Amino acid sequence: MELKDIQARLREVIKQSGIPQKEIAKRIGVSYQTVSKYMCNDVYPSLDTLAKLCSVLDVKSDYILGLSVYD
Repeated sequence: MELKDIQARLREVIKQSGIPQKEIAKRIGVSYQTVSKYMCNDVYPSLDTLAKLCSVLDVKSDYILGLSVYD
């Protein structure tokens, strides 16, 4: 799995969640710009931040990392 694939999956689940990026950022304790970087730039979230993202977005990390399909 390449970074661009992880970013595409993050963009997809964020869009499907209906939660604004600013709200996601607030819930996971990062800036709005950082959430944008996870989706568009060469920046990976730390493991603890990925766990928080998955919790907020109600998605398994395996899906984000390309290890499983969306359920």
